[in-house]
Amino acid sequence: MSLHSVTTVPPGQGEALSGLVRELGHRFSDLWWACDTGLPALGTAYNSREQAAREAQLARLQDVLIAELQGPPQTKAEVQATQERIFAAIGVFARSALDLEQRHLDVLFARGFPQAATEFAQAARRFDPQISGSEIFQASRNVWVMNGLQLLLGLPLRLTPAILAYSLLYPYSDNYLDDPAIAEETKVAFNERFGRRLRGEAVTPTNTHERRIFDLVGMVEGQYAPSQYPQVLASLLAIHRAQIKSVHLLRRCASPYEVDVLGISLEKGGTSVLADGYLVAGTLTPAQAEFLFGWGAFAQLLDDLQDVEQDSRDGLLTVFSRTARPWHSTGVRAVFSRMTTPWPLDAITNRTFHFSARVMELVDCFTAPGSEPLKELMRMAAVLPLITAAGRAGRHYTAAYRRELEAHSPFRFSFLRQSSQKLARHRVSLMRMVEALATVSDAPTG
Repeated sequence: MSLHSVTTVPPGQGEALSGLVRELGHRFSDLWWACDTGLPALGTAYNSREQAAREAQLARLQDVLIAELQGPPQTKAEVQATQERIFAAIGVFARSALDLEQRHLDVLFARGFPQAATEFAQAARRFDPQISGSEIFQASRNVWVMNGLQLLLGLPLRLTPAILAYSLLYPYSDNYLDDPAIAEETKVAFNERFGRRLRGEAVTPTNTHERRIFDLVGMVEGQYAPSQYPQVLASLLAIHRAQIKSVHLLRRCASPYEVDVLGISLEKGGTSVLADGYLVAGTLTPAQAEFLFGWGAFAQLLDDLQDVEQDSRDGLLTVFSRTARPWHSTGVRAVFSRMTTPWPLDAITNRTFHFSARVMELVDCFTAPGSEPLKELMRMAAVLPLITAAGRAGRHYTAAYRRELEAHSPFRFSFLRQSSQKLARHRVSLMRMVEALATVSDAPTG
């Protein structure tokens, strides 16, 4: 099946991007259903002795990270020294436990990723002195994705106004919409004004939080004039539309035929990373747009598997939560919920593996010099995180399937659970570290 026949967005017609999104949504939905549900080839298998050796390396890395979190840096010199110690420990771990080579580490450490992360934390705090370390950390994940796209596209790795704005925009708007203290009618009105602002209309913000969100849109417009780069704001509007559609995923009692759970999920994830590309480059080729949409769609599926337990409890519909718990409600229907046998996630996870492999076939549309090691890392990131996510949701799988997946993980699932719990106990210290990175920019060196 070819995915390379989509139409380029015509210059000056940003709204045409909505047609591109519809077309890509249909194509990747078709691709999903065309994928096999049998177990794919998962690569290297590890025996118990090999897993134990790699677990020891992960434990050592955790000890280094926890030790560094106990004393956040106070000056630029201390920030640099802290980063060097952490990167050295990560390098040892990556080579010995994940079998990465120096060219992969050079992409992660020698191409500017750490510096861009620190610069983003400081710029975010300058934009909003009240922003929390948790919000900075939440937003920084998108910065890393966009910096990676800069390398794929052959652009200098740096923090641009658009990267800063976009990475803050959706934590701000999402957190605003998720705030239970804000009335529903206020949120609906905000969504309407936000959509008008993204269409280029002059909209007056009604409060400080909304003003910051509109200021971030203005920051994007300052780098990409809408008259010259119509796809940029159009891509943000596409995300906005996808987020509005995703409200239907909260209909916990809906049957599989009432809500297009797969289509909404693919569109939400696909438009998110598609916008990453437009805000990094201004324009994209058809092939680049296809890959980025597909990569975002896979990333959304991965997120949904990682969150299957919480989504099942909250009644949020995803392809995984709907499979794991066909009924999820209260009162009388809860009785039927207990009587209903959920389906194991084996087959749907296999389909996700195959889907990710087909998406990654498209990454070779990026041909910038030096991009091959990054593409290799992305291919790895399409397999191991999915295995790990399935391990976390172990009770939703058959025992035989869990054993098969675990044999292809460098670490036993039980060890990963213990490690995750150990790091979770240091979340406050991690946020203090992020706070330190955001505030040391003017501190004296030495």
